Amino acid sequence: MAGGIQGGQTRQAKRVSNASIFAGCAVFVIGMVGAAYASVPLYRLFCQVTGYNGTTQRVEQYSSTVLNRTMQVTFDANISSGLNWDFKAAKTVQPKIGETIQVEYMATNRSPVATTGTAVFNVTPMEAGAYFNKVQCFCFTEQTLQPGESVSMPVVFYVDPEIVTADETKNIRTITLSYSFYPSEPAKPVAAVKKNEVDSKL
Repeated sequence: MAGGIQGGQTRQAKRVSNASIFAGCAVFVIGMVGAAYASVPLYRLFCQVTGYNGTTQRVEQYSSTVLNRTMQVTFDANISSGLNWDFKAAKTVQPKIGETIQVEYMATNRSPVATTGTAVFNVTPMEAGAYFNKVQCFCFTEQTLQPGESVSMPVVFYVDPEIVTADETKNIRTITLSYSFYPSEPAKPVAAVKKNEVDSKL
């Protein structure tokens, strides 16, 4: 009799143990999924703050210091296969370090319909990303072009003078700013969204 009771307790203990393991695994999986979703904005924020992976900096003020040393800046332009645009890079410039300068990219919509694109960007060498400061850029917002429309897309930037003091960047003489445009859906006006919601309820 005692053996039967002991065996029942053992089986119950195993069931409890298995349930605990299953619950632990479920919590782990849910946690990892949540971390994966959270990591995207956190990674972007990390890149923007540190310049990691060639991410440029966004600023609202011009540099107050201009050095008597120049930096060659070249430009690159790319288009995703899903976006029927012609996208041309700005011409190479050689501003003084700390000097605020404006360059112009050009984009043309070759599609018969209005299309919207979003630009992603980086600089090389990647170490220079933390010192490449944009005051104005078409990449800050989505760009919608009408059929056949051509537009000039300005970028206002300067290279932070601190680039010449950091060990990993002090010998850099050329920076390349690269953009790639990808298709995106334009945001609907709030009024249009509300009207669609009302219509769907009728």
